[in-house]
Amino acid sequence: MAKYKVSIDKDTCIGCGVCASICSENWKMDDDGKAAYISNDSDLDCNKDAAENCPTQSIKVEE
Repeated sequence: MAKYKVSIDKDTCIGCGVCASICSENWKMDDDGKAAYISNDSDLDCNKDAAENCPTQSIKVEE
């Protein structure tokens, strides 16, 4: 599997929880009410789904 980088822009995240509901093994809602990436051994497709469904496009997945 190719290496990829996942990032979250906390400034644009609105804390809707879509990422955590789509990809709960890789995302959670942090104490600040914003999304947090929690897994280094994560599924690329799951993270791409989270990024594609983020309403503010705060999640980036780069291969």
